[in-house]
Amino acid sequence: MKDVHLVIGVLALGLSAAAGLLGAWRWYRVEQSRWFWRLLRASQAVVVVEVALGGVLAAMGHKPSGLHLIYGLLPLLVSFIAEQLRLASAAMVLDQRGLSSAADVGGLPEEEQQHVVLAIVQREMGVMAIAALVVVVLLVRAATTA
Repeated sequence: MKDVHLVIGVLALGLSAAAGLLGAWRWYRVEQSRWFWRLLRASQAVVVVEVALGGVLAAMGHKPSGLHLIYGLLPLLVSFIAEQLRLASAAMVLDQRGLSSAADVGGLPEEEQQHVVLAIVQREMGVMAIAALVVVVLLVRAATTA
């Protein structure tokens, strides 16, 4: 079971790093990316599986260090907080442009609508790319304290 936990941990680390790096690159280039979102969601799912496996190991009597537990659980918290910030991204962009709702965006010329949508997507991608890179650091730290 420890070997499975290790393999899933390496997978979580790799997927999170790939998502973070791709997201940062696409954010920098102001480009949308379906692959970023796919990698991000896969990495988040694998992190949840990793934490669950760690919980099963702990229930079976394996006693990890306190630091390992903290660094192992923090990626869930970071992802949760990042999702909340991502959800607030649209409101922030609309507020910056003096728009009160999505209906106001519909009243803009087509080109401006596209700029607003791109700004929202870019902000969301930036937040989630940073979160993925923070998760990488936390997972590396968890691995070194195992």
